[in-house]
Amino acid sequence: MRFDRRISRRSFLAAAGVSAAALALTACGGSSSTAASTAASTGASTGASSAAGTAAGGTLNIMLETEVQSLDPQIATDGTSFEVIADYTDGLMQMDADGAAVPALAETYDISEDGKTYTFHLRDAKWSNGDAVTAADFVFGWQRAVDPANASEYSYMLSDIGQVVNAAEIIAGEKPVTDLGVTAVDDKTLEVQLNVPVSYFLSLMYFPTFYPVNEAFFNTCKDTFGTSPDTVLSNGAFILTDYQPAATAFELTKNPDYYDAANIALDGLAYQVIKDSQQALMSFQTGALDLTLLNGEQVDQVKDDPQFTSVGAGYLWYISPNIDGVPELANENLRKAMTFALDRDAITGDVLKDGSAPCYTAVPPQFATGPDGSDFSADQTKFADSCAFDAAKAAEYYETAKSELGKDSFSFDMIVDADDAPQKVAQVVKEQLETTLPGLTVNLTVEPKKQRVQDMQDGSFQLGLTRWGPDYADPMTYLGMWVTGNSNNYGLWSDAEYDSIIEECTTGDLCTDPEGRWAALYDAEAIVLEQAVIFPLYGQCNAEMISSAVTGVDFHPVALNRVYKRAAKNA
Repeated sequence: MRFDRRISRRSFLAAAGVSAAALALTACGGSSSTAASTAASTGASTGASSAAGTAAGGTLNIMLETEVQSLDPQIATDGTSFEVIADYTDGLMQMDADGAAVPALAETYDISEDGKTYTFHLRDAKWSNGDAVTAADFVFGWQRAVDPANASEYSYMLSDIGQVVNAAEIIAGEKPVTDLGVTAVDDKTLEVQLNVPVSYFLSLMYFPTFYPVNEAFFNTCKDTFGTSPDTVLSNGAFILTDYQPAATAFELTKNPDYYDAANIALDGLAYQVIKDSQQALMSFQTGALDLTLLNGEQVDQVKDDPQFTSVGAGYLWYISPNIDGVPELANENLRKAMTFALDRDAITGDVLKDGSAPCYTAVPPQFATGPDGSDFSADQTKFADSCAFDAAKAAEYYETAKSELGKDSFSFDMIVDADDAPQKVAQVVKEQLETTLPGLTVNLTVEPKKQRVQDMQDGSFQLGLTRWGPDYADPMTYLGMWVTGNSNNYGLWSDAEYDSIIEECTTGDLCTDPEGRWAALYDAEAIVLEQAVIFPLYGQCNAEMISSAVTGVDFHPVALNRVYKRAAKNA
């Protein structure tokens, strides 16, 4: 979900010297854990690699809440699309059951002494058309990601996050794509040059934007690439066999030529898009689904079922006010009134009931670990003076805002996804704001996710209920969004002090000072909350029903939420 304003984006992230954060995942609201694929206390074991290759095959029937938006790895922006792309495509690295980066298409790798050169040595692997996977496929894919002609919303993963040499200049149109710091030394050797050391660079390599693309095949498709089984190639565990854009049902089958095919137990994956959680539960109960998501009343129905579990998803749900585009929302006191009027406990406890936890920070807990091993956002009261539920404070800020704006009433439209859970949350948010702040009206506009995302990217919104999932295990995956000109800064907020802190933490002296950087990131987060740039709501947990016949599904809070390579389904 990326903004469409890229001209002013410059490099702002290279967390050199920072300890790679543990990819923790627990039941939401619980204590941090390094067991990234734990499925709480149910019998639906996840990450049990011993199951792969030993249990019966079969097809895993999986529910999705929304349609796939794109199957182009360099264009896709949403978690649903990333999951499906990763089903049939491998990158240089993959995640093990605990979320650590381990070799995939890169059989081995070398890192230079200064941490700025990575050399990946590729294993023997094939595309589904029989072509060998080569280093040139990665060069082509990465060049597509930074090519301004493609307007990739995730191009910043190579520039701002990955710090690949010349990526920022190419994105800005200042250099040709051939100047990107990635070279195919030979068919099996890929060399990557970085501007500065990036401690978690290997973990970026399992993110789909960094996936390879077969150039010769791409040139046979071009504008239709990624729109059907005939316009995608697989080098991964499964092959896409049945799909069309916006499909509500599609399938993948096991790839017999996958380099690790002997350890893939499933015969295939069958996805169904079901937006109503009651319908999804019924499909699970009839056996039509093996894995499904629930919320609200459905959770109450099945919470004692041994097939039920709540798994941390890593997402922060929040409201983004259009600060630049709506004069009233440019008023800081009105924004503060609104964030203090929100009862997050009621949203998670009375509406969602899926284990999601109230969040009062701009960086959610349970995914980023600091130099001392602590969770960056474990203390949810750290910014209580700026973000909390306090009706009295909300009223005080509201009166000040009304005086400053010379108005007694306000009306805002809030766009929200057509999915079940966001609509329920939006209705409660509306009620809370209108009750606590008399004279304020929130009109809900329900849109398909694709349209809602587009409206926020275009700045065609007043309030937007949205979410963000961590792409890598560092607080900057959130804090980097609010730099001036960043594509995810939906409200076009700008603060020179904030920008300066982020720059110092990324390419300045603090990028090699883990403790100093951590402290400065808290300073940056404080500015976001003090100015109510966003209204944090909750950290998402997924309430899942997982068939007792299924084992080995890996759940992760970062990058890829669900991975099926180790999954098995008993008859």
